Amino acid sequence: MGALPVFRWRLAPDGWATRLQLRARGLRPGGQQVAATLERPWRRRPPLVAHLYCVDLAMPVRPMTPGRWRAHAAMMRARRTCPSCRRDAGYVIPTLLGMCVSCAYPDEQRAS
Repeated sequence: MGALPVFRWRLAPDGWATRLQLRARGLRPGGQQVAATLERPWRRRPPLVAHLYCVDLAMPVRPMTPGRWRAHAAMMRARRTCPSCRRDAGYVIPTLLGMCVSCAYPDEQRAS
């Protein structure tokens, strides 16, 4: 297989789209291989690269089933639960802290 075609940013031909562009149209790549790449040049850094997929081969996005909604809710609940105090913080626990703000800074919470 040869090298993939490379296009400059905003110069991709019609009929090809990135994952986000496909999703905006209610589509997904559906197992197809990357058709081309899109490069946005940067000074002093490697270029940003986006993969392009053929819109004609894209498939509709799968609908959310009740089981998927339950799994999503459980995942979000786990992200809000503090591993130290086991309470729902009401927000997604910052990975930098690894616990809710009350557990990370107990002295500052008591002072206020």
